[in-house]
Amino acid sequence: MPTPADTLADRYRRLDAFLERLRGDIYPELPSGLHTQISQKMFAELCTHFPQPPGAKVLDVGCGQGVALELFRDAGLDATGITLGPDAEACRARGLKVLEMDFAFLDFADQSFDLVWCRHAIEHSVFPFFTLAELHRILKPGGVLYLEVPAPDTSCRHQTNPNHYSVLGKSMWLELIRRVGFPLSRVLDLNFTTPAGPDSYWGFIQQKNG
Repeated sequence: MPTPADTLADRYRRLDAFLERLRGDIYPELPSGLHTQISQKMFAELCTHFPQPPGAKVLDVGCGQGVALELFRDAGLDATGITLGPDAEACRARGLKVLEMDFAFLDFADQSFDLVWCRHAIEHSVFPFFTLAELHRILKPGGVLYLEVPAPDTSCRHQTNPNHYSVLGKSMWLELIRRVGFPLSRVLDLNFTTPAGPDSYWGFIQQKNG
């Protein structure tokens, strides 16, 4: 009979092997005009309601090739990005601060950041509830989370993307955000037309209780 410790270790080994297999789904996130425009608009919206002072510490979760990191740098913020794969090298080539890290297991102390920016990243999480809890953990009291996700069942069929594992409905995202401890704040519907047809994203701006 396996001991409880052996059983726990085996469970973690199976989880690690599963996550390692998913690394094959990672692909470069090339900048696009649409996503750049939305990032600019949403950062301006966030700063209208939650101004960030110079030097505020920002974490860009799933930073791609650094579009938002450049916005934060230009605003005088102390920004760090995390990503996996070739995007990290693309960011470093542009002089941006980036770490290769799985956002499922954030290697940061509690209450490390004033702003966490997580735009089109959490749908890549196999356990988004835990990921949200981690984002809440690393925010300082009074810190702000910007979370943006694609809606399911639009013309773009985001749920069929091979590395989208959590394309949830809006009410489920709102419930998970509430459960990890954020009081609900601003919810933004982003609707636009793509070559495939109408598409929608949802943006959530949440402030951690002080």
